Amino acid sequence: MPAAGQGGIVRAVKAKGYKVAVVGDGVNDAPALAAGDISIAMGAAGSEVAIHSATIALMNNDLRRLPFLIKLSRSTRAVINQNFAFGVVFIIAGLSASAFGIIGPITAAMLHVAGTLIVIFNSARLVRKGEELEHFHPVTVTDKHDHGSHAKPAGEMTPKLA
Repeated sequence: MPAAGQGGIVRAVKAKGYKVAVVGDGVNDAPALAAGDISIAMGAAGSEVAIHSATIALMNNDLRRLPFLIKLSRSTRAVINQNFAFGVVFIIAGLSASAFGIIGPITAAMLHVAGTLIVIFNSARLVRKGEELEHFHPVTVTDKHDHGSHAKPAGEMTPKLA
């Protein structure tokens, strides 16, 4: 289907009131990716069109990672809300206590720093997400000159001898 047609289909589905997620490679379906509410370009390494037309650009083509992406997005949203609440509570508590003379300005500043450190460490929990996933290994091809004795990752340049 032509790329313009894909974008038209996505816009028609959105016009009916649906939320549309588009998953593609970002090259021949860039109009559809741009038209979706959320768009995910798979295997976008080095593809400028995919990076600019999609909401999310994933570096490999492993579709099994999409549920993880959704779970990570939800966790990220929860952490953002927690960090906002921590920040507001620490700032209001520090300013209020300082204004009423309960603590001095230095102690209020230290409370602010403590709130900032809590936000940083809370956010750092997201780094550990996905460690249980198996690592992506590209398909290997054998070099016909080596008769199968040496496997090279697909896409790796093989020097040619004259």
